[in-house]
Amino acid sequence: MASDYISYLPHLNACLNGTSALLLLSGYTFIKTRNVAAHRACQVSALVVSLLFLVSYITYHSFHGSTRFQGTGIARPIYFTILISHTILAIVIVPLVIVTFRRALRGDFVRHRRIARITLPLWLYVSVTGVIVYLMLYHIYPS
Repeated sequence: MASDYISYLPHLNACLNGTSALLLLSGYTFIKTRNVAAHRACQVSALVVSLLFLVSYITYHSFHGSTRFQGTGIARPIYFTILISHTILAIVIVPLVIVTFRRALRGDFVRHRRIARITLPLWLYVSVTGVIVYLMLYHIYPS
């Protein structure tokens, strides 16, 4: 019974990653139009969704382990390039997100903007490549 629920987690994880990307883009659009309240709501929501993703991801891999990529030929180096860059930046993004949020919460908006210019594209990359990895593993080259 529990394994039935675990098998749905990769799909949920892709949805959470996609949602995070949409929230980040929306938040960026809102801040460009000076809608600070909507920007804040989107960015906090993106953080919550990303935290839910992390819990779901750890739960899935604790019970299931790794999923082998089944693609061959040129698909293999493409997949592993995306996966490796995604994994490295997923680790790098954590302290960047913490610092970016901390600066916003403290009202240090000059320094917040400065680091957010780095954090946003990296966080977007991690969210989008997470969906790409999912699609390659479970839909394009399923086992």
